[in-house]
Amino acid sequence: MSITITFNELRKIKDQLPSGSIRKIADKLDIHEETVRNYFGGRNFEKGECVGIHFEQGPGGGIVSFDDPTILNLAKKMIAE
Repeated sequence: MSITITFNELRKIKDQLPSGSIRKIADKLDIHEETVRNYFGGRNFEKGECVGIHFEQGPGGGIVSFDDPTILNLAKKMIAE
């Protein structure tokens, strides 16, 4: 299931995450922390990977489409708790 939001919405979600959340998400999914950071707009592909996220330029920072919203859903759950 694909999800599309604006880049600004994605950054707002990242900014709301409690301290240490990037590491917790990475540990839970057994992936590198930089991969999680890349999911939220980072660009460190030496250590991290791109995991099913597509950025397109446009208003509001552009749009972001997710092939797999697992990281996004975990982030939203952490914010809600």
